[in-house]
Amino acid sequence: MKKNKMYEDIGFAKIDHHRHQRKGFPEVIYCEGKTPDQIVGIARRIWDHGHNVLATRADRKAFRAVKKILRQAKYYETARIIAVKKKAESGTQKAEHRIAIVTAGTADLPVAEEAAVTAEFLGESVDRIYDVGVAGIHRLMKNLDRIKKAPVVIVVAGMEGALASVVGGLIDKPIIAVPTSVGYGASFKGLAALLTMLNSCAPGVAVVNIDNGFGAGSLASIINRNR
Repeated sequence: MKKNKMYEDIGFAKIDHHRHQRKGFPEVIYCEGKTPDQIVGIARRIWDHGHNVLATRADRKAFRAVKKILRQAKYYETARIIAVKKKAESGTQKAEHRIAIVTAGTADLPVAEEAAVTAEFLGESVDRIYDVGVAGIHRLMKNLDRIKKAPVVIVVAGMEGALASVVGGLIDKPIIAVPTSVGYGASFKGLAALLTMLNSCAPGVAVVNIDNGFGAGSLASIINRNR
């Protein structure tokens, strides 16, 4: 096992213990493609260096393995996230700094919850406003005042992904748009929603990758902390 000031080499992974100093939060484990033993090995080293542990795209098998060595571990089923906290991250818990997470439909919840749990792990407060898509736009209008109160808004939508443009045309806050792979054949597993969001005519809309709830949640936290 090799160590230096920047990272720790454990053979199958080089763990970036310095990331907390650079970014304000520790390295996050992306579990897909990793074995439970590899996930445990990385989680143990992050924890032993005094950092909180967040593991995304984790299944129950990975959670059971982590739980054996870190009894405090919690599993968020919808988000597919394992989280273990020993200290609070430096987020903004004030109610007026709450991040709004808006979804077009219930099928978008796994990605939205990945964003929400990530933001909460990073110390943010979250307001979940789910199933307010353009097919029933009166639902969005009914919740518009809640959305306007947030300093940053995450909009999660599949199908044609129009919700981000609609919200972007109604509020003056930065919007992080997350296309999801929800939709029928011509949605091309989220590509249609991605292209719609990238081509939004509403100013102030930025886009992360398809199904990237973690990216949206972490970016929203960074924006919030640097206000």
